[in-house]
Amino acid sequence: MPTDLPNLLTLSRIAAIPLMVALIAFGSPGGDLAACIIFSAAAITDYFDGKIARDRRQISDLGRMLDPIADKLLVGASLMMLVGYGRVGDHGLFPAIVIMLREILVSGLREYLAGLQVSLPVTRLAKWKTGVQMGALGTLLGGDSAAHLIGLGFLPVQLIGEIQLWIAAGLTLVTGWDYLMAGLRHVSPPAGVAKPEHPSPTPSRTP
Repeated sequence: MPTDLPNLLTLSRIAAIPLMVALIAFGSPGGDLAACIIFSAAAITDYFDGKIARDRRQISDLGRMLDPIADKLLVGASLMMLVGYGRVGDHGLFPAIVIMLREILVSGLREYLAGLQVSLPVTRLAKWKTGVQMGALGTLLGGDSAAHLIGLGFLPVQLIGEIQLWIAAGLTLVTGWDYLMAGLRHVSPPAGVAKPEHPSPTPSRTP
């Protein structure tokens, strides 16, 4: 049901996006700090909606559909705002491209494999990637301006965020390649070519 707590948490991530975008566009230290807080709160719900759904046995088709959509909308909007408003350095554009392309790749793989009733595996490395990526985006949304506002101006917050973003991009490449290989194992061979005899693993849901 849409009113179940896990689904409400997922919907809250989507609802947070326009508010976060408006705060970043406002371009003040207070707005940057508020955007960072809203993004961080939204990112945390990504953990709790799944945990609550499993604990309360409230896993639903709606939740399985909305959860990855909400994640990709939140990450995509954040990256576009950071790049569009020059909140990352010139070289910060490259990890942002890698992350966005990986999201598109995984979405395409999931759409294809859904027709085969196969889902992609969740690996420990993928979970680390998500954690580092969310940490990087939250740090960059706050930036140096928010750091000065809360008395942390002595920290190179912008630099820390960009380093995290590069680390996330590296993990993104590795996990994206793993997902691609997992997907290709389920691609039907051309007519007249026999499938390999060895069985391929059946993966589970992707983040």
